[in-house]
Amino acid sequence: MSEMRGMVDARTICGLLFLLLAFYLALDPLHYSPIYDFPDFRTYSIEQPGTWKELQFGWDKQNRLQGAEIKFLNQLAGPECLAFDPQGRGPYTGTGDGRIMRWDGPENGWAEFAYTSPNRSLEICEPKVPAVANIQYEYICGRPLGLRFNKRTGYLYIADAYFGLLYVGPEGGLATPLTSEAEGVPLRFANDLDIDDDDNIYFTDSSHKYQRRHFLQIIFSTERSGRVLKFDAKTKQTKVLVQGLHFPNGLSLSKDKSFFVYAADSGRLSRYWLKGPKAGTTDTFAILPGFADNVRINEKGEFWVALHCRRNALTYFLGARPGLRMLLLRLPISAEQQYMGMVGGKVHGIIAKYSSDGELLDVLEDTEGKVVKAVSHVEEKDGRLWIGSVLMPYIATLDNY
Repeated sequence: MSEMRGMVDARTICGLLFLLLAFYLALDPLHYSPIYDFPDFRTYSIEQPGTWKELQFGWDKQNRLQGAEIKFLNQLAGPECLAFDPQGRGPYTGTGDGRIMRWDGPENGWAEFAYTSPNRSLEICEPKVPAVANIQYEYICGRPLGLRFNKRTGYLYIADAYFGLLYVGPEGGLATPLTSEAEGVPLRFANDLDIDDDDNIYFTDSSHKYQRRHFLQIIFSTERSGRVLKFDAKTKQTKVLVQGLHFPNGLSLSKDKSFFVYAADSGRLSRYWLKGPKAGTTDTFAILPGFADNVRINEKGEFWVALHCRRNALTYFLGARPGLRMLLLRLPISAEQQYMGMVGGKVHGIIAKYSSDGELLDVLEDTEGKVVKAVSHVEEKDGRLWIGSVLMPYIATLDNY
């Protein structure tokens, strides 16, 4: 009798615990969930580009990124993108406080070159390290991401996450807006860009639903409101080329300008044809070993891809299970902790190089994150790799790789 009573009590306790858990997941009464402030938040299934086994490739067993040199430590807040002007000066980089900085050599150091926000306040937009310390004020201060120089005019073109597509002349200063909408839909998260020989600009808008300060919600939800756009230099109109994308990010024209590639959809590099019989169509250029940020070509026409992190088993498993992902996001686990789980438990570094045909040529890593972490940009100049990070307070360089 006592054994039966014990079994009943155990079942009752388990039932109560289950009801309490269901109540918590449904209402989040303590407001600890990373999605509490987003009542219309939903999760979506994401199609994986292959089986888990097929996606385990391109390992750098030598961890060559650990041979990189850290430069300008704590002098820059999240140098997301790097660019050199037609005279070879630089690098230029956008920072978390809304400015574009230029390196003027060891004697003069970093100088403010330009800024994107007409509402910039020195009090609110005071530079802070790390970059995430600026994120709550980005909508006021601006957040310049993609940078490209027009080699003919010397003008710098900027994709700012909040102020859209802009440009600034060689003298610097406040950038001039070019466009903040496409086909009547406002830009919410302009991210990266490139310029063709006719001064047309191709760029990404990572999400129509969330702004950059809520980028984790884009990652958690895998929502597909991102777009790839074209700003026509003659008509001054912005056209949608591709839509319905999950977090379109880095973009780069090929050396012959016959196509451009863009990163989107959880580890894919897609190709949009501009010339030839396939013009106006998209195909898969490469499957990546992780989640990409910026893409840049070198003098040979090869593509360097900055990868924020490697794909891991947890993100692969949860990708096709939006319901389970939603349950996990309702638990009292911070957004930062959930994010760390998605990057494999530690922030690390990885970059990859692809041929003009999409063949994987090389992968460089720092799997432990001892030196290089959370790479957002790779720029090859005179045999040296310049490596930026949207999260870290430094630039890394690598020779003899």
